[in-house]
Amino acid sequence: MGRLEKTYLPAAGHDWALPLYDPLVKFLGVDTVRSVLLNQAAVRASHRVLDIGCGTGTMAILIKRLYPGTDVVGLDPDPRALARARRKAKRSGLSVLFDQGSSDNLPYPDACFDRVFSSFMFHHLQADQRETTLSEVRRVLKPGGSFHLVDFEGPDKGSRGWLTRLFHSSQRLKDNSEGRVLALMNHAGFQAAKKLLDGRLLFGALRIGYFQASVSPKANVDEKLEA
Repeated sequence: MGRLEKTYLPAAGHDWALPLYDPLVKFLGVDTVRSVLLNQAAVRASHRVLDIGCGTGTMAILIKRLYPGTDVVGLDPDPRALARARRKAKRSGLSVLFDQGSSDNLPYPDACFDRVFSSFMFHHLQADQRETTLSEVRRVLKPGGSFHLVDFEGPDKGSRGWLTRLFHSSQRLKDNSEGRVLALMNHAGFQAAKKLLDGRLLFGALRIGYFQASVSPKANVDEKLEA
């Protein structure tokens, strides 16, 4: 991978906060959320799996631990987070490939993954990056493959708690509504884009949503006919 030129928002918001990232997400209950997301995906041992915005690698490592036969790849723009991810995988004795790259320009060929995951990354992206990211995810998914996303949905109307303000200070959450996420998925050419489940974190202060979208089993044939 060449040196990444694009700017990005680090997993913990700031480079200095990276050592706090794993303890914080564990405190929030994100480990349970990722397990739910993974259970919805029906991963099989023969699958090739990509985790975009993998951060420090927790989700990618979890997939490999639960499904040892899978080929797991984690992608993130942050070299510091990736260094931690590689160390964690090595300590666990698990073989996971961690690449540096951007979700809106995936460095992989067409139709090479069976499942793509995104956990608490989508809201980090600028509006134009969200559209291109979903198009790129669809491109690298095999026919019959699926995309599984969980993310914050923004604060409830009228919510004024300090915890809510702390985690929803970013303006990027404004476009992270259910309707907007589903519209972007449909625009990217996914089939059967839907919200599977609502959830809460941090004593109910943070709203999250689980989303799924798939690629038609006949995608390659249909696209060749259209061409």
